[in-house]
Amino acid sequence: MSIGNDDVSKIASSSTGELPKATRRRGEALEKSLLNAAWEVLARSGFGGFTMEAVATQACTSRPVLYRRWSSVSELAMDAIRNRAIENTVELPDTGNLRDDLVTFLDELGKRREEILVLFSVGAAQVFSDTKGTFAEFFERIHVPERGRARIRTILERAASRGQVDAARMTPRVTSLPLDLLRHEVLTTLKPVPRAVLEEIIDDVFLPLVRATTAKSGS
Repeated sequence: MSIGNDDVSKIASSSTGELPKATRRRGEALEKSLLNAAWEVLARSGFGGFTMEAVATQACTSRPVLYRRWSSVSELAMDAIRNRAIENTVELPDTGNLRDDLVTFLDELGKRREEILVLFSVGAAQVFSDTKGTFAEFFERIHVPERGRARIRTILERAASRGQVDAARMTPRVTSLPLDLLRHEVLTTLKPVPRAVLEEIIDDVFLPLVRATTAKSGS
């Protein structure tokens, strides 16, 4: 998205209600502030109260500033959710045990995404009525797969250094499997994924694919 240099936002004073000197924001800093304001509107009012006017008011700017970057309210909402997902990161656990690291990471990731699921429980259709895509396509837009895969790979590399996994088995497809299965659960239920389901994903599906073997089977 192109960012103009003439965008000015006036920040209201919380104590006097007066408008202080205009503060100029440009480029990435401006876009980030607009996305954060959009998320604040979503979190406070849900999709039912999510409008360009509401976001412009929250950001202390004007609707034309928003429309220069997002052609519709649905595009703004999707980018706001994606931005929130990127900023609301999960600390990588390091328990010394691969299984516990993976279950803990997926569980915490699911909890961080619960706020987004709550938004979809009411009123999402009216915001996205101007799009012709499916929910899966929308989820793909807000998804940040490369970020998730990199974090899973970090956990696996730590485990490989401890001899808990076979590094040769850590292909891109296998590495992304826990996140792919987590996303499938989210898409099909629109509910937080129970820890028991996460344990099944790790214990029954993922670990058998990557676990290091101590001895080769007989020929």
